[in-house]
Amino acid sequence: MTDKELTAVERELAELRARVAQLESEVTSPAPRDRQWTRGYYLTYYATAGFFLGMIAAVASLVFNIVGSLLVGQHPLQLIRVYLTFGLGQKALDLELDQGDGGLALIIGCCLYIATGMLLGVIFQVVLSRFADRGPLAKRLAIATVLAVAVWLVNFYLLLSWIQPLLFGGNWIVELIPVWVALLTHLVFGWTMALVYPLGMYEPYRAVSERS
Repeated sequence: MTDKELTAVERELAELRARVAQLESEVTSPAPRDRQWTRGYYLTYYATAGFFLGMIAAVASLVFNIVGSLLVGQHPLQLIRVYLTFGLGQKALDLELDQGDGGLALIIGCCLYIATGMLLGVIFQVVLSRFADRGPLAKRLAIATVLAVAVWLVNFYLLLSWIQPLLFGGNWIVELIPVWVALLTHLVFGWTMALVYPLGMYEPYRAVSERS
């Protein structure tokens, strides 16, 4: 091997040693112990969680109404029949589960009721996450109560009170659902959202290094 070739080999070995030393330094250097996958407020997550939890709250409020209707001797799905007047008119009040298409209409009505709850669940979950994310249950219940009353007032007296008469010629929802029933229905929904809220809390992913 000539002197020139030997010099080239030695230079290449020196470069390789330097590269090895650099790699060893990178391997042994401490890594950040808490690397969060995302930072800040995660609106999409809370909206998605609220969509699912709203279904649970809607089912809870529907069950509350079914039990209440049975206790006072009404049709168990009286609330759904009244709500279906928004679209079917007064004939919805005569729907029965065992009468032809009446059963299908009531089932669809229940599905629409739950779907509406899922949409409202997004609002409740986002508001609770903004103002009581890590707060106590009492705080969540207070916020949910205020929000539930607000939703009831807006739905019944700012929207349905004039939209239903305008479109269908009657104001059955506001007139046939007692004030206390409508209010309790919304409160049960809101309180349920406050109770199940922790199920939808966001916990950021943390990549924890185990190197010493």
